[in-house]
Amino acid sequence: MAAMWEELAMRGDEDRRDKNESRKIAIVLISLLVVVGIAALLLLPSLSEFAAVHLEPGLGLKTAAIIAFFVTVVLFLVFAVAAGDGLLGELQFMLLGFFAFFLIFWLMIAWIF
Repeated sequence: MAAMWEELAMRGDEDRRDKNESRKIAIVLISLLVVVGIAALLLLPSLSEFAAVHLEPGLGLKTAAIIAFFVTVVLFLVFAVAAGDGLLGELQFMLLGFFAFFLIFWLMIAWIF
């Protein structure tokens, strides 16, 4: 009976150590997020100036569509090879995914660049 209590006490010590370690990790992560947030706030003026100077001309929808098509084709070839079924294994899902990715990439490239 004493061995059982001793084992439970050891588990309690391990639990306390794990909780303390978890708290330390959480405190470090929260402080890191706060520091990154403050740094982002301090960089906003220079980032807006950079965007105004260097991203002013932009891309048209035609150029963005061409870039998005090739990015999507390469990405889905990588997906097909990594999936293991090859190009024909999940074709119906890949076609829907292709058009969704193409539309998102196309509009994001046109909007951002």
